[in-house]
Amino acid sequence: MSGRAQFTRVNGLLTHARVRGAGPPLVLVPGLGCASWMYAPVARQLARARTVYAYDPPGQGFSQGRPGYPRGIEDLTDHLAAWLEATGLRRAALLGHSLGGEVVFDLAARFPQAVSALVACAPTGIPENPHLAVQLFRLALDVPREPPALLPHALAAYLRCGPARMLRLAEDQRRHKTGPLLPHVHAPTLLLDGTRDPVIQAWTVQALCRAIPHARVCRIPHGTHALTASFPRTVARHTLDFLNSSGA
Repeated sequence: MSGRAQFTRVNGLLTHARVRGAGPPLVLVPGLGCASWMYAPVARQLARARTVYAYDPPGQGFSQGRPGYPRGIEDLTDHLAAWLEATGLRRAALLGHSLGGEVVFDLAARFPQAVSALVACAPTGIPENPHLAVQLFRLALDVPREPPALLPHALAAYLRCGPARMLRLAEDQRRHKTGPLLPHVHAPTLLLDGTRDPVIQAWTVQALCRAIPHARVCRIPHGTHALTASFPRTVARHTLDFLNSSGA
């Protein structure tokens, strides 16, 4: 595994990030149950121009967890904000995938001083997330469309996170009201939407774009839900172009 491991104690929990590259900082925030090792393909591409921190939330990847924690998305956001402060990554650019997109929206609205720009790949968040059974059905549709090499890495990440934590966070997606927060996201925002993503609907991404004051959408032809794994070069190119143009 390339890069170096960085461990920072945040609220009593050792929190891991895999660090690569040199240049302005860019933090990768993973999706539900995902781990830093799942983002190695896109991190390697981004590390050509940025110092990339592939962050593991509590109980995911190599970060310590705690029974019953995080309880929901706000806990994920609070921990990310505390980790950014502890590591000195103030005003960093963030790239969130899936649930990680919802977390970075929450962060930018509640802690605006913590971020300089946002990139959200296949983000959840609005309209309010569907019933868990619908989410699982859509994920099942997506699995055959993803690179086969991703599957063992994803299974290892989900086992590490554990079904109880994943179900708790998935259920909280239905209660977490992202919509009212979105008008308060003032950081420049790029939304990446794969045209073959059955999990996040195109009209949902358009709704996000309308709600966030400084957002724009880029559609990636043939892109699946795991855009960072299926199209890492394309995601990196759009991300770096956007960050450079926004001065982040």
